[in-house]
Amino acid sequence: MSKQFKGQITLALTGASGAAYGVALLSRLVQFGYQVHFLMSEAAKVVVATELQQTWPQQPHELAKYLSEQTQAVPEQIKVYSGLDWFSPVASGSGAPKTMVICPCSGGTLASICHGLSDNLVERAADVILKERGRLILVPRETPFSTLHLQNMLSLSQMGVTIMPAAPGFYHHPQSIDDLIDFMVARILDHLNIDNEVSQRWGHE
Repeated sequence: MSKQFKGQITLALTGASGAAYGVALLSRLVQFGYQVHFLMSEAAKVVVATELQQTWPQQPHELAKYLSEQTQAVPEQIKVYSGLDWFSPVASGSGAPKTMVICPCSGGTLASICHGLSDNLVERAADVILKERGRLILVPRETPFSTLHLQNMLSLSQMGVTIMPAAPGFYHHPQSIDDLIDFMVARILDHLNIDNEVSQRWGHE
């Protein structure tokens, strides 16, 4: 890793609603000087197109360029891998970052991680974090949660995974959707131990 970055974090978007959370988190990680290994499931591409009304490039190097332009990232700050790139650093404990966030995290992805299926790179990267005893944060966006969802989340929590449902607060009197998104992004950054003032905190003016 280049010394110009404060650290490395793997960020994955999957097929749950809430793509805007992941995109905002990517922008903040870049802003705070982290190198991001970026992954998307096939379903996430559909969600991005539907919710954000954006058409992202399909090829990893083109997507990396696009996201870098959108976030004003420096060269090599955003690394993008295809869903089956088993030779990428995130696929192996010897090369992967020790921290990963899946935001948003679908119920299917959550179940696959819980049971170690590793059918695609997102699931494999999460499996690597678990086996290496790293930090894994999952941001499920589903309602209501089924018993299976809850059982899988409990099992993952018992493995040391942080479960952070996309449930923004309202005590900061949000004035826009962006305020609600920033609330969740700020909480995720807190759990990544990244100092930030992205959203107003309880008890602070």
